[in-house]
Amino acid sequence: MRAIINRGGAGLRRTACALAVLLASGSAGAVTLQGAYQAALKNDPTFRMNFYENEAGKENAVLGRSNLLPSVSASFSTSRNIADQEVYYPPNPPLFAGGWIPSQPRYMSRSSVVQLRQPILNLDGVARYRQGKVMAKQSQAQFEANTNEVAIRVVGAYFDALFADDQAALARVNRDMYAEQQKVNQRLFEKGEGTKTDMLETRARMDLAEAQLVEAQDNAVAARDSLAGIIGGEPGSLDQLRDDFRVGDLDVGPFEKWQKLALANNRELATARLAIENARLEISKDRAGHYPRVDMIATYSKGQAESLNTYNQNSVNRAIGLQVNIPIYSGGAVNATVRQAAAGYERAQADLDARTAKAMVDLRKAYDVVQSSVHKIEALVKAVESGTELMKATEQSIKGGVRINLDLLNAQQQLYTSRRDLAQARYSYLLGVLRLHALSGQIGNDDVRLIAAYLKS
Repeated sequence: MRAIINRGGAGLRRTACALAVLLASGSAGAVTLQGAYQAALKNDPTFRMNFYENEAGKENAVLGRSNLLPSVSASFSTSRNIADQEVYYPPNPPLFAGGWIPSQPRYMSRSSVVQLRQPILNLDGVARYRQGKVMAKQSQAQFEANTNEVAIRVVGAYFDALFADDQAALARVNRDMYAEQQKVNQRLFEKGEGTKTDMLETRARMDLAEAQLVEAQDNAVAARDSLAGIIGGEPGSLDQLRDDFRVGDLDVGPFEKWQKLALANNRELATARLAIENARLEISKDRAGHYPRVDMIATYSKGQAESLNTYNQNSVNRAIGLQVNIPIYSGGAVNATVRQAAAGYERAQADLDARTAKAMVDLRKAYDVVQSSVHKIEALVKAVESGTELMKATEQSIKGGVRINLDLLNAQQQLYTSRRDLAQARYSYLLGVLRLHALSGQIGNDDVRLIAAYLKS
């Protein structure tokens, strides 16, 4: 566990929080990049929401098919009846003079009906069937795009946590260097070989480095919290970049190759194309409001004393026939919905154009990041090597009286900045490669494994 130095009440509180998180992460065990990705697929709330959205979207195919399949319904009713009735009886002399005779029949009535309806001509149902299949595919394409997004998010969060740890470690080293330099200046001053200015310069740099260390530690805690929110638990220790890290091992090739792949396989663009097809079918569905519908209807019904007139009769009826519904006028609603659907189709076309343009811009950015990172990393590696040599040479020059304390402090600051920029460039390179794969198609565990190969436990 690294030592954390803070001053003041607020600093002590930050220290306590940082210590608690570091202790918790230390007990949580190591989390590899692939392990973090698999954990995100299980625990990330956003991805789980997308998963169940896709599960719901799959049912659109079944719902669409149901419009062409037969539907069967059954009903049963029973009731107890008490009626007041007057029945006219004709004269029957000399026994009966004729007239109305009141009665109060009491009886149970029952009715059972089973009906089957099979569409024969239903253009609205055909359009809904086709729409259902398209909507299910659209949901799947969007889910694949969301899967790409969660991979980018978890890898980005993982690298953010690593970079935050690197910054905290570098800030600690930077602070310790100034603290050591402060001791050297103090000893030289006591021997009469140093100056008060050297001590003040080093002290000022050390105070600034200490403040930067506190900020870096806070950022490291926040980055780990973000990663924990995605993977559903404390990340613990993370895999570090390999010592033999080399750029250029991943041959990205020309931009035209990625552009062709993205236009053919990008999941966001696939979703937009399916949205256009869905909008086209919506026009067909609304136009079906002008056409007749023909259904075959088969009915089996059984009645027992269904009415007062038949309360002493039972009946069974079997019927089969056709039902034709012909729309004549609906107040202009059908034409209005067709125009709405046509506008929606044009909007879907424009949305595809906008998504294509954005995807190409994002692809170019990711490609340029990868390409520029190769040269940037090579330059920064040389900068770190040169900065290390410069700091050593400056220390020797100070001993020889050629350089002063400020030169060494500047050399140390330059080396710190180069190391920080080098770490950031390496993470940007790996994330850029993953973005290229995500923008050009569906990514998964194999692509994450490709990036994880640059890390070590």
